[in-house]
Amino acid sequence: MHVGMIIEMASENLADRVAIGSRHDGLTFGELGHRARRVATWLAAHGCSTVVLVDENSMALPIALFGAAIAGKPFAPVNYRLADDRLRAIVARTAPAVVIAGAGVAVRLAGLDDVEVIERDAFLAVSADESVREADGWGCDPDSIAVLLFTSGTTGDPKAAVLRHKNLGSYVMAQEFASADEDEAALVSVPPYHIASVSSVLSTAYIGRRVVQLGGFDPKRWVAAARDENITNAMVVPTMLNRILDVVDTDGEGLPALRSLAYGGGPMPLQVVQRAMELLPHVDLVNAYGLTETSSTISVLGPDDHRVAFYSDDPAWKARLGSVGQPLPGVEVDIRDGIIWVRGDQVSGEYKGVDNGLSDGWFNTRDAGYLDDEGYLFVQGRVDDVIVRGGENLSPGEIEAVLLEHAAVEAAAVVGIPDVEWGEKVVAAVVRAADCTEDELRDHVRVALRSARTPERIKFVDELPFNETGKLLRRVLRDDLAADFLSSEWGRR
Repeated sequence: MHVGMIIEMASENLADRVAIGSRHDGLTFGELGHRARRVATWLAAHGCSTVVLVDENSMALPIALFGAAIAGKPFAPVNYRLADDRLRAIVARTAPAVVIAGAGVAVRLAGLDDVEVIERDAFLAVSADESVREADGWGCDPDSIAVLLFTSGTTGDPKAAVLRHKNLGSYVMAQEFASADEDEAALVSVPPYHIASVSSVLSTAYIGRRVVQLGGFDPKRWVAAARDENITNAMVVPTMLNRILDVVDTDGEGLPALRSLAYGGGPMPLQVVQRAMELLPHVDLVNAYGLTETSSTISVLGPDDHRVAFYSDDPAWKARLGSVGQPLPGVEVDIRDGIIWVRGDQVSGEYKGVDNGLSDGWFNTRDAGYLDDEGYLFVQGRVDDVIVRGGENLSPGEIEAVLLEHAAVEAAAVVGIPDVEWGEKVVAAVVRAADCTEDELRDHVRVALRSARTPERIKFVDELPFNETGKLLRRVLRDDLAADFLSSEWGRR
């Protein structure tokens, strides 16, 4: 299986079904196939090695993704929110490249060698030009590179994660072709450079589900779109869900068409999951855990698991509401020294210009975690974020989970900051849902965990720093807390 085959199958068998946009005037799968094949011909004539997209969500995303695949060229969606110097540095690494540019992007990339920039509207005009011969989408090489996704680290040069056609094809084929009902529609608000966005384009085309795109996330716009377009399926990151629930709770109109809501991309506070189950009892909740390097989801806590855990009196089952469920068929999970390793055909673990990161097919996720007796996977945070206090390794995720169990805590993040005596001190930032004191929360942690894991200081904040895909900017938080606490009398003690 390769990406070109997905659009060929969809455009041939579901030609009249709407693929992208409004159910009234959106682009059909047949039209999407025509446009992708024309773009492939246009790209082949330009001699580029990479097709880059620097834009928010639009119709250009699926057309470029499928068109690049048919042309046999890697597709690289890049974060348009990057500062100019970082954006130019990443795009320069893709040269020779054709860049599809959203509003205001072209001027930011002016003067780059071997980079041809085409504005989004001009690109869409090429795709709609019926005089352009259509390429054949059946002949892609499954072993070739389909997608390059640049990591979003806050320091150092981003790595380009490599996803080959065979990796993405393996992920998509776990579903049944054309299995979606004609009235199904997915709402996509994660940006194009996130693996969830890429996998959504491929999966929805394969199963035949219409996609409605939002250029950026706003909870009121999200809820309005879900209602207006009769959205049946959606995926959100943790920072989105509670804000969506605020809107739904305030106006009382619910989300009547919604059937399934998947969440992932970071730890989800249990209170938010429970609130979603109370406000949207008819909606199937799915917790999806995956990484860029694994072609998206590798483990799922499904709707039945959510309901059993929510209503169960069994402590083991209740705890599973905080898990990411069980591995998907075809994916193996192993825990080695407290670290999650995965293996399967959808797992790439490869970076451009770097030696293959697999060990006998196994990929080190660098996420700490464990499996319970029934094979449910619990993720405890990044190994890189481990706090070393007095030679002892402490997991921030373990401490955060305990803080989030307190009814007055809406969100929490734990980091280590430099300390002369212990190497690092444990400190926390907490967003309150109700009144509570620092001592009250510290006592709460101390009862559940040993004193070494109790934050020495807790700062109450209005919000935690997240990027637009819901990933906690832990290094930013660490720097802020270090500057705050180390400049205080407490920090000099």
